[in-house]
Amino acid sequence: MEKRAAEPESIQKKIDSLAPWFHNLHLPNGIQTAPEHFLGDFPAYKWQELAIGLPDNLAGWTALDVGCNAGFYSFELARRGAYVTAIDSNAHYLRQARWAAEQFGLAEQIQFCQRQVYDLAGDTDSYDLVLFLGVMYHLRYPLLGLDIVTQKARRLFCFQSMTLPGTEVFSGTDGRRFDERELLCDAGWPKMAFIEGRFADDPTNWWVPNHACIEAMLRTCGMQVVSHPGHELYICKPDPSTPGCAQGWNRHEYETAIGHERRASKQCFFSGEESDDW
Repeated sequence: MEKRAAEPESIQKKIDSLAPWFHNLHLPNGIQTAPEHFLGDFPAYKWQELAIGLPDNLAGWTALDVGCNAGFYSFELARRGAYVTAIDSNAHYLRQARWAAEQFGLAEQIQFCQRQVYDLAGDTDSYDLVLFLGVMYHLRYPLLGLDIVTQKARRLFCFQSMTLPGTEVFSGTDGRRFDERELLCDAGWPKMAFIEGRFADDPTNWWVPNHACIEAMLRTCGMQVVSHPGHELYICKPDPSTPGCAQGWNRHEYETAIGHERRASKQCFFSGEESDDW
C-alpha cells in the first residue's frame, strides 16, 4: 500500500515544533518553513547566485556541506545527483534537516552528522565539492578551520563569509618592512575585524574579513579563485602549482595545531640538546 501523503496541517504542526528555522525551505506541498525570514527567501536567493558556477549534473560526485543548518544547500546538491555528507555542530538544525530530507525524498543521498569543522582534521576522506558557506566568521580559529576544509576539496571549493565593505585589493603586500606598517591601514590591505561580545545579537560572530583578506587566505590554503558568482561568494579550485601552507613550509605548525604532530612523537629536551623538529 502506498504511503499516504501527510496533511498540510500535520506538516505545519511539525514545522512549528522544529522552530526556529534559519533556512526557509519550500516543501513539496508548497508550505515554507520560514516564510517571514528577516533576510527574505533565504537561502534560496544565495543559491541562485552560487548555482550558476556549479555543474548542472553532479551525478557521481561526492560533496561535503560544512555547517549545513537545515540542509537547503545539501538538498540542492542532491537534486543534481551528488551524494552529500552534511555536518553541523547544532543538533537542532540537524533534526530539521533529517526531517526535511524525508519530505523531499532525498534521505538516501545525504548523510547528516553532528560534527565541528575541526573534527574533519582527523578524516582521510576528500570530496569532489566542498561548501563552506557562512561558517568561517563564526569560528574562534578561522584560518585553522579554512586550512582543514580546503584540503578536503578535490575539484571545487565554495566559500562565503560576511565581509567588511569594499572590494579594494592592495597588491604589494609581499616583502614589506617593519617601518612600512602604515600600509596595513590601506583599505585594500588583507585584514579581518575582530568582534568582542555580540554582533547582530550573535556571540559566535568573531571575525569580519575584507575581500582582499578572503582571497589572500584562500590562496595560502592552496586555492585558486575562479569566479565570484555573487556578493561574498567565491568559487575556487585546488591550485596544484601552489600547495597550501599547511601542506608546505608550515606543515609542522598545522599538524601540531590539529594534534597530530605531538601525538605521534612527544619528546622533551634539556638545555644543550637539540631537536631537528625545531
